Amino acid sequence: MVAAATLLAFVVAALASLFMAWAIGAGSSGSTPFAPAVGANAISVMRAGFIVGVLGFLGAVLQGANVTNAVGRELIGGVVLTAPAAVVALLTAATLVAVGVFAGYPIATAFTVTGAVIGVGFALGGTPVWPKYQQIVTLWVLTPFVGGGVAYATARALRSDRISETWLVPVLAGVVGILVANMEFASLGPPGESASIARITALSLVGDGSAHLLWLATVSLLVGLAGTALVARWMVTDENRAQRRFLLVLGGLVAFSAGGSQVGLAIGPLVPLLDAVTVPLPALLVGGGLGLLIGSWTGAPRMIKALAQDYSTLGPRRSIAAMIPSFAIAQTAVALGVPVSFNEIIVSAIIGSGYAAGSAGVSKRKMLYTVLAWVGSLALALGVGYGVFTLVSGILPV
Repeated sequence: MVAAATLLAFVVAALASLFMAWAIGAGSSGSTPFAPAVGANAISVMRAGFIVGVLGFLGAVLQGANVTNAVGRELIGGVVLTAPAAVVALLTAATLVAVGVFAGYPIATAFTVTGAVIGVGFALGGTPVWPKYQQIVTLWVLTPFVGGGVAYATARALRSDRISETWLVPVLAGVVGILVANMEFASLGPPGESASIARITALSLVGDGSAHLLWLATVSLLVGLAGTALVARWMVTDENRAQRRFLLVLGGLVAFSAGGSQVGLAIGPLVPLLDAVTVPLPALLVGGGLGLLIGSWTGAPRMIKALAQDYSTLGPRRSIAAMIPSFAIAQTAVALGVPVSFNEIIVSAIIGSGYAAGSAGVSKRKMLYTVLAWVGSLALALGVGYGVFTLVSGILPV
């Protein structure tokens, strides 16, 4: 039997987690994936909010385990988060994110959650986990340069008179197909591990031997060629319509990836409590996914509009250029189990593709406020999390 006090503490922490999931769905994972598509007039704001909610839920359930475990178990050494610590961390981060949603500025959710969890962990007497911090910071620092740089180069190529869009867009679709073939899912791998469609297919054909990598590459290439052929067929019929279709597919893939990453920010602090209340991780992922879905449906349209209109006036070509590196970075973060900000990913890519047109439509003032919000949210969440939990622990027996 679970002690009544333990169960009550878990319920309170779960409610805080649900609030966090709503805030994330309304802000980061709900707004960023389809913002370029809305900016390119490929889909309406309200329809984008509905679709991103459904896809984010599916991503949370199918890909959310890696980041969830990382947030719950890998950010602090020497201690295990308690229920009160989880509540303080989640409420601290969710409040900051919610303020950003209603103020119209994208607060980096990964920064706030990571800072809050580390803050309460230090207040508990935990120690830093430097290898994990180095991995996280490396991805955070590289994201704007890699994402923005690839988006810029891709947008320049699509705008070039020397390169025909008729074959370049299908080639880009092929690259996306290769990435899709290598997306990892917990349900495909052995217990405790993830696996991709390409990897499972290769293992079923030749096993884990010397020919495994060859078959892995072959399957990936075949999926990529299928994507190329499909988009090439669309391009022959109507180039403008084909680009918008491809952009919507990219938005869907990024929305799915957002669910797989962002759900861990909402429910990760609950992971250390699961053994005590005998709740399986898949059930927790479903609950977090539902929170993301509700947030996307109720709060995302405001942020979608802000990102689509305030950062850059994008057409289909620059939007495609922004979404491809965003999808790649998102899946890299999911595979590594690194909490990452989708606002940082998408905004960096939008700015990069916007500068390909001579920086037309890019708001430097908005960029400055966004960067300051990213940096400030990490420091503020860490400090507030540490301070609030220290205060609470001095009053209550936590």
